[in-house]
Amino acid sequence: MLTGKQKRYLRSLASSESALFQIGKEALSDNLIRMVDQAFNNRELIKIKVLKTCPVDVQELAFDLSMNTGSEVAQIIGHTIVLYRQNETPRIILP
Repeated sequence: MLTGKQKRYLRSLASSESALFQIGKEALSDNLIRMVDQAFNNRELIKIKVLKTCPVDVQELAFDLSMNTGSEVAQIIGHTIVLYRQNETPRIILP
């Protein structure tokens, strides 16, 4: 569980990042979950853009993605989701 201070730190790191994935009208698929899970092998912080054509609510998508990938939601702002999962050898040192 992330504390408020840790979430603020992760949000500041994510602000300069670009979105790695876009979720559109197909919403959440097994392939997307697998790709996000594999991306966590290389990165600890992932930014996802949810397009307006997505039929599912952003809050629900963030919850489903975090449950299926074992990550935590660092931020949901507008149509953007920021997920964090610590690697075995952490690259991001949380305060």
